[in-house]
Amino acid sequence: MSQLGSPHLHLRSVGSTNDRARELAAAGAPHGTLVSADHQSSGRGRQGREWVAPAGSSLLISLLLREPPPLLALIAAVAVAEVCGPAAQIKWPNDILLGSAQAPAAKVAGILCEARPQQDWAVVGVGLNAALDLTLLPSELSGRAATLGLRSEQRTQLLERLVGSFEDALAKPEPEILARWQQRDALLGKEIGWREGELTESGTALGVGANGCLRVRRDDGLELELNAGEVHLTAPGS
Repeated sequence: MSQLGSPHLHLRSVGSTNDRARELAAAGAPHGTLVSADHQSSGRGRQGREWVAPAGSSLLISLLLREPPPLLALIAAVAVAEVCGPAAQIKWPNDILLGSAQAPAAKVAGILCEARPQQDWAVVGVGLNAALDLTLLPSELSGRAATLGLRSEQRTQLLERLVGSFEDALAKPEPEILARWQQRDALLGKEIGWREGELTESGTALGVGANGCLRVRRDDGLELELNAGEVHLTAPGS
């Protein structure tokens, strides 16, 4: 297989790097194809949410992987978190959080994996707040976003580091990926809530299992696994 990041299509502006990478995948683009952009007009995260990123403020990329591994979502999260530094945490399933002694943990990156199992490929999209000026965000995002605090021109070097981190993580055995994830687990032991159909459930996060699912203990003591969806912290002050 070819090296990650080659060929590389960089766009000044695009609707969505994931959409463009999926088009290239369907057209036969090779493993490792990288799409990046300075700005996305229709960037999105999970649940169809909009990804807000002023032009030049973020690292916006999508990688095409042929024959993707089963734990791709975990591998991607570990790769991104390690580029964000030792303090970065992973909030299952796809958020990277960054905080400090002065500020609570907030989202610095989001990951969106879109797979086509029948065609044996997947696209991994990453939005990473590299040089984001937090004062430019809408008021509803105040306190919910973090940034690496880089300059816009430093995004090129950050991209090289991120691609290298992906290559490193993809080469690691699953037990090591799980161990790296567990070291950064933002939810372990925390009180969380989630939706089960039309119902809202709550319980305690027990960590990520070997299959990539989130293990939880419901308030009634029943233990189960969540394989999709979204969870949120429920403890006061979280």
